[in-house]
Amino acid sequence: MMNWNTLAHEVIEGKILNDEEAMAILQAEDDELLPIMQGAFIIRKHYYGKKVKLNMIINAKSGYCPENCGYCSQSSISSAPIEKYPFITKEELLAGAKQAFENKIGTYCIVASGRGPTRKDVRVVSEAVKEIKEKYGLKVCACLGLLKEDQAEQLKDAGVDRYNHNLNTSSRHHDFITTSHSYEDRVNTVEIAKKHGLSPCSGAIIGMKETKEDVIDIARALRTLDADSIPINFLNAIDGTKLAGTKELNPRYCLKVLAMFRYINPTKEIRIAGGREVNLRSLQPLGLYAANSIFVGDYLTTAGQEENQDYAMLKDLGFEIELGEKQAAFL
Repeated sequence: MMNWNTLAHEVIEGKILNDEEAMAILQAEDDELLPIMQGAFIIRKHYYGKKVKLNMIINAKSGYCPENCGYCSQSSISSAPIEKYPFITKEELLAGAKQAFENKIGTYCIVASGRGPTRKDVRVVSEAVKEIKEKYGLKVCACLGLLKEDQAEQLKDAGVDRYNHNLNTSSRHHDFITTSHSYEDRVNTVEIAKKHGLSPCSGAIIGMKETKEDVIDIARALRTLDADSIPINFLNAIDGTKLAGTKELNPRYCLKVLAMFRYINPTKEIRIAGGREVNLRSLQPLGLYAANSIFVGDYLTTAGQEENQDYAMLKDLGFEIELGEKQAAFL
């Protein structure tokens, strides 16, 4: 049996896990789960203490997406009965930011469906972000699809802090998930964001019929990409999508995945994202011994749990919500 605490301290000192060690986490007997999580917490606490970053999504454009991603209710091949609407107004984006500010959310995530943003989309986001930064001082993350150089520059100039574009899965599993864009398209968008000074945010969706080797490959690819923030989604299979009915996950395996990502990406913000409520279930609090960030509220087309439950969970854990300067002064 591996000494996970020793491994954790070695990681802090600069060790990079090999494939055998990473696989040992994913394949570990459930009896080893708590020692694995203790090791992950040693790493997490070293870099982030007991602070938790809160994130909130606003779905700025829903549906009407030409892409064929198998997990997504908004894709062109989905028959899921979702609400569809064009890009929302600047005023609606500002209203969401106000809600985020008052609810102690540090990062406000503006997310829109589609292959990539139009010129108008970028203009609306840019105008809103300038006011959001002035009024609320929130960190703003944009997730608008495949990005062009001039769009990245405009978003950066407006004050966008971070750009999210998930790799989602390994390069070899990518074509099973979507064929309307390539894995390289996704990597390129993250590289464009980095080039123009936007903090790169990129993560994964676990539970899409990938192998454990795929999961390790994603964790390593995100390390190579040097993503500052790594959202880990757990598939919430939606009726009407290609992956409808897929139920491969259990809470214990999800925790091992979070731990493995922490061991491989020790210094990075690891965020428990979509699907945590339905996949981690009663073990959600344990996830924050590896991760240091969560989404609060609803996701794009699926509901999160009640916000008061999240705040109660953090209080019970004895963790501290990380506030922005303006929030700390106001709240």
